[in-house]
Amino acid sequence: MKSIFIAYDQAHHDAIVDILDRCSCRGFTSFGTVQGRGSEKGEPHYGSHAWPSLASAMLTVVPDGKVDDLLGRLRRLDESKPRLGLRAFVWTIEQMI
Repeated sequence: MKSIFIAYDQAHHDAIVDILDRCSCRGFTSFGTVQGRGSEKGEPHYGSHAWPSLASAMLTVVPDGKVDDLLGRLRRLDESKPRLGLRAFVWTIEQMI
């Protein structure tokens, strides 16, 4: 199993849930509104007067075989609207109950 942490502009939320559905990845936890900025070119998402946009974050755990398809779809979404921002990070889950 793999865990995928997805940080994204909140405008992407519905599209990301749709991608999870299309990949048959049912379970996820959405962290709602979060703040941050990209490490290279990403604009800040602070919800302030100067930087009004906000971000969201999501965590999902999926079988290893679904990771490449899910990441590919997320990559295409990010590439379709690069100024919004979307990043996904994957790590191995050693145990679950």
